[in-house]
Amino acid sequence: MQNGSKLSLDTEASNTNCAFCQRSSITANILQETPTFLIVADHAPLVEGHILIIPKQHYACFGAMPAALDVEIQALKQQVEQFFDQYYAPVVFWEHGIFRQSVFHAHLHCFPFGVTRYDVNEEVHNLVVHSQDDIRDWYATRGQYFYMEDASGALLFAPEMERYIHIVKNVLAAGASARTQQTGWRSQQQRYEEGGPLIKATSDKWQVFQQQGANYADETSAR
Repeated sequence: MQNGSKLSLDTEASNTNCAFCQRSSITANILQETPTFLIVADHAPLVEGHILIIPKQHYACFGAMPAALDVEIQALKQQVEQFFDQYYAPVVFWEHGIFRQSVFHAHLHCFPFGVTRYDVNEEVHNLVVHSQDDIRDWYATRGQYFYMEDASGALLFAPEMERYIHIVKNVLAAGASARTQQTGWRSQQQRYEEGGPLIKATSDKWQVFQQQGANYADETSAR
């Protein structure tokens, strides 16, 4: 297992080999941009509303991000929660934490899956996460992980295939099936080929959501 504190990609400003740093695969799907983060519609969505929160600076995972970004990432997560509550279902956050990662740049998946089927009494998880510090501490001392959060709490898992397959099958695949009525796990290529209408629907709803927020801010400032 790699020790996260020794990874050379942890704190580079950008990486010429990274699709997220170069934005080549995500520019068309950017929903919102801040000085330090992007909110992006996933290019191969599991369901309509599948969104990514991505730091602009190149970090290997969220466990490598500095505490200075904690306030903003929490604010963006709350924004996505509000968006999902308005248009979809309660959010489930998911991060690979390098383990089984396809793009080696920190990114947080946001799925409108509602309540997950994970039972904490199964004890598949290794740590109940109370803050970003818990993730940083794990990553600095143990390296890889994967992470899941829903309305009931946040959990961190050791990078073991049995645990990973259990969560993908019983939580993520089950959540996707409940939202789409599709059975079976679709490949990334299939999701990419079928994703256009889902991405457009997500983008259209996000634009309305942002405009509503802007109108509310204008009304409040005018009082």
